[in-house]
Amino acid sequence: MDDFIIKISETSQYIQSQTKLIPKIAIILGSGLSPLASEIQNPIEIDYKDIPHFPVTTVAGHAGKLVLGEIGGKPVLAMKGRFHLYEGYEVPHVTFAIRVFKKLGIDNLLVTNAAGGINKSFHPGDLMLIKDHISFFAPSSLRGKNLEEFGVRFPDMSEAYSKKLIHLAKETSKSIGIDIKEGVYAFAQGPMYETPAEIKALSILGADAVGMSTVPEVIVARHSGMNVLGISCITNMAAGILAQPLNHEEVMKTAKDVETKFTDLVKKLIESWEVN
Repeated sequence: MDDFIIKISETSQYIQSQTKLIPKIAIILGSGLSPLASEIQNPIEIDYKDIPHFPVTTVAGHAGKLVLGEIGGKPVLAMKGRFHLYEGYEVPHVTFAIRVFKKLGIDNLLVTNAAGGINKSFHPGDLMLIKDHISFFAPSSLRGKNLEEFGVRFPDMSEAYSKKLIHLAKETSKSIGIDIKEGVYAFAQGPMYETPAEIKALSILGADAVGMSTVPEVIVARHSGMNVLGISCITNMAAGILAQPLNHEEVMKTAKDVETKFTDLVKKLIESWEVN
């Protein structure tokens, strides 16, 4: 575990050596949502493969780059692509970047994803603010020896997603005329899409959308005391909601279709985000 702490320090030191910028907000861009990174001003790009100890993404739609720069006058760091359990990574690798962000002094995290809609009032192309999550079916992101320098052994998750930031996102979307949903996100390990029976069970449990990411990162971010806002792009309806098969191409196409709406919302949101 001490070796893990050393790796976090070495990775953060490398990133710091590449820029004079001190980022205040980290952004994780999910499948098909990486074009937001093109809105970052004065960008510095770093390939994941060039960063010591950093995993490498293997999923289509995940470019595998860190981009540092500014949005709306705020210094940000964006991940163009994330890591998943289904790629074969263990949880510490999936969440490694979050530990590095905290080591860099970042206290604010915007996490995004492509998700399947479970709530029947949702439609592909909707954006959903994550108000809570369900994660009974995967290993804990905090399993093993606790990293005391980051947080306590038993962290509270009663407000995994900041109510203050959810309110800000609602007000921001209203100000620019974007309709935004709100709901509970369920985490599934993947890479297969869920069965209709699984979707029915998640619906009974109170889930509004389902995806294969986000929750491991959010748990580690909250353990580290970070303020978290989550946004899902509903790219398809989950299995059994509509009588049609699911595929990754549909996910990517819908994400492309909502690119402008998503980018406008995030840019305006970051302009209003209060950071120290």
